[in-house]
Formats: sequence, C-alpha cells, structure tokens
Amino acid sequence: MHPIERLRYVARASGAGHDVLVRETASALATFIDDPAGMVTACRRVVARQPTSGPIWWLTSRVLTAPDPMREAWDAVEEFENDTTVRELAHAIEPDLTVTVLGWPELVASALVRRGDLAALVVDVLGEGSGLVRRLTFADDDAEAVDVPVAGLGAAVAESDLVLLEASAIGPEAFLSIAGSRAAAATARSCGVPVWLVGGAGRLMPARVWEGLVARLDVDEPWDADDEVVPLDLVDRIVGAHGPEPVADALRRTDCPVAPELFKEL
Repeated sequence: MHPIERLRYVARASGAGHDVLVRETASALATFIDDPAGMVTACRRVVARQPTSGPIWWLTSRVLTAPDPMREAWDAVEEFENDTTVRELAHAIEPDLTVTVLGWPELVASALVRRGDLAALVVDVLGEGSGLVRRLTFADDDAEAVDVPVAGLGAAVAESDLVLLEASAIGPEAFLSIAGSRAAAATARSCGVPVWLVGGAGRLMPARVWEGLVARLDVDEPWDADDEVVPLDLVDRIVGAHGPEPVADALRRTDCPVAPELFKEL
C-alpha cells in the first residue's frame, strides 16, 4: 500500500483497535520525515478522522513536539504495545466476582479472557456485547458470561460486585467511553457498587488536549452518539500500568504533551 493510501486508511478506519491505529499511524507518518509541513497536516488529518481516540492524540502530540519525530513515534508505539494495564487489571480483580462491562472494551476483554473465575454480565451496547460473550465462552467452556440487552443495564449493574468501564480518553474531570457508561456509573454509585475505569497507555490527557478532543465531538444529538463524556466523580479507581489507583493519583501520570498545531482545523 502506498504510504499516502496508508494514511487515508488510518484516518478513515472505524472499528479498528487503538493498537492498530497507533501502529499504522506511526508507519504512515514515517513517510513525512523530510516534510515537516506535511507531517503537521498528516497529524491533523488523522486526529480529525479519529477525534475520540486518546492514543492518537497522544501519539501525534508526541511526534509534533519531539526533536526527533520518528524516533518519538516508534518509542510511543513500543510503549503502547508493552503496556501492562491488562496484566495489572487481571491481577487486581478479586476471584469469584460478578462484573458488568459494556460492549467489547479491548483491555477489559483481554483481562477477562485471562481470568476464568469471574462471572461477566456483558451489556450489548452498539451490538458488540454478544460477540464478547462468544469470545469469552470460546476461550473457556466453563466461563460465566451473560449477554445482557441494553434495557437490562441497570439491573445488571445492581447485581454486580464491580463495574468495569474502559476509557478512550481521560481528562482532568471527565472521561470518554462507550455510550451507556454514564448510566452504568451513576447506577453503580446509587447501589454502592465500585466502578473501575480502565485507561491504559496514551489515554491520560492534560486539560488543553482534553478540551481539543471534546471540541471535536458531535454533540448535536448526544443520545445517538457511540461515545459519551462521563464525570470522573462517578469513578472509584483508575486502572493503568500501575494497577488500580485513586483518581487523583492516576491523573498525575499524564504524559501527553500539548501540540498547538493539532488544535487548528484542516
């Protein structure tokens, strides 16, 4: 594939995992190593097409603020691929719990596959939950995984010991996650069920970058959006490479620089 076509693929891809987007974006940006102006335009284009991906903002911000952009890009890819969040999450959850998850969250799903002693109530948000149930039961015939319709979200949360939400980006006071996350977190709070927010590499945003990301969201009809902004005060712990931490402690680990060039529209 021609490098420019690769960039277009990355920019337009929908449904691709963050790991694929980060790796493919770095590969595409490598072609602009001798074209600084083209590099800026390329980063803006990817962000414009993937505005809800915290890792893409993180990667492009690092590239545009680094003295050696491509070394920084591949350092970021290595850091992203070596992220230990899944391992820490799988280790931190106590055995024999019932957990509620929404849709098919990448990191959470990987942690659940590693564990065979958890009962998962998987809410079928965006039609993704049933696929995760099949994946979990395929990995372990004895796995307890229930396909919950969206209408049963509240009931599932109330019957859980823990709610696991996954963020695509985390700001100073809120996070972006799949639709239904706010209802799940609010219901959990009212029922006394703890909520863990799984972040992972590239998702903790400083205020300026978070504001730029939120400004790109289509909020004309938020009830039809695939993602929604949820207040962090509904979260008990943020889980990253250092395991579950109090929200304030986790936010101190923000490592995304601010690249003013990204905030200009194409």
